Amino acid sequence: MAQKLGQHFLKNKYYLNLIVKNLNLQTQPNTIIEIGSGHGELTSVLLQFPSPFLKIIAIEKDKKLIAELKAKFNFDSRLEIIEGDVLKILPSLILEKKLKNFSYQIVGNIPYYLTGHLLRILSEIKTPPEKIIFLVQKEVAERIVAKPPLMNLLAAITQYWSKPQIIKYVSRKNFSPPPQVNSAILLLVPQKINQKEAKKYYSFIKALFKQPRKTILNNLKPITHNQEKITHLLQSMQISLNARPQNLTLHQILFLFKNLT
Repeated sequence: MAQKLGQHFLKNKYYLNLIVKNLNLQTQPNTIIEIGSGHGELTSVLLQFPSPFLKIIAIEKDKKLIAELKAKFNFDSRLEIIEGDVLKILPSLILEKKLKNFSYQIVGNIPYYLTGHLLRILSEIKTPPEKIIFLVQKEVAERIVAKPPLMNLLAAITQYWSKPQIIKYVSRKNFSPPPQVNSAILLLVPQKINQKEAKKYYSFIKALFKQPRKTILNNLKPITHNQEKITHLLQSMQISLNARPQNLTLHQILFLFKNLT
């Protein structure tokens, strides 16, 4: 079942400890939502933190793994295990637990196929967490933190609502079973955003990056039908009219968005 769900479990304690070290566990009280607890590799390290104020909400989809987790950790009242699909239950869970802005953290080893959808859900949460630390595919992490000349749609979305940073690369040999690719520990520090404006921004950048091989000018023309204005804005930022979207910084993308929508 674990393989069907695309799960590869991190075994190396150095990296497990590094993930926990980068969480802010000093705050009291502190709630951690752990996504995909698996056999409890990370859960065990979290529970070693000596605080009676720590609360861990572990979300796991695999029934067999849930039974293992309950048998392994039934002694610790700080852990609550929830069966479910994180993509379906996360927003309602945050609401149900009455978690406030920046008062909790999210951590997890995220399969490749979940990453994009999960990031979109997190970008829309009205009460964002203080920190998000995910173990993700290396290439995905690098796309998220990308700068010019490698800017891309995923980076433009994620960097809008958070400050992303790669903490450490993790070789595939540290997992059981080993995946085909290497991974990275990715830290996301969410920022408070205007959700109404965010929807307009996401539509704007989807148009901007729709055809990455086209110029910025040609991608944006269908949005405003005002080539002169786009030309003027690009020239004011000293950007070539032949430049492509991947050459833009987030600051420049936001400048275009605010002046063209």
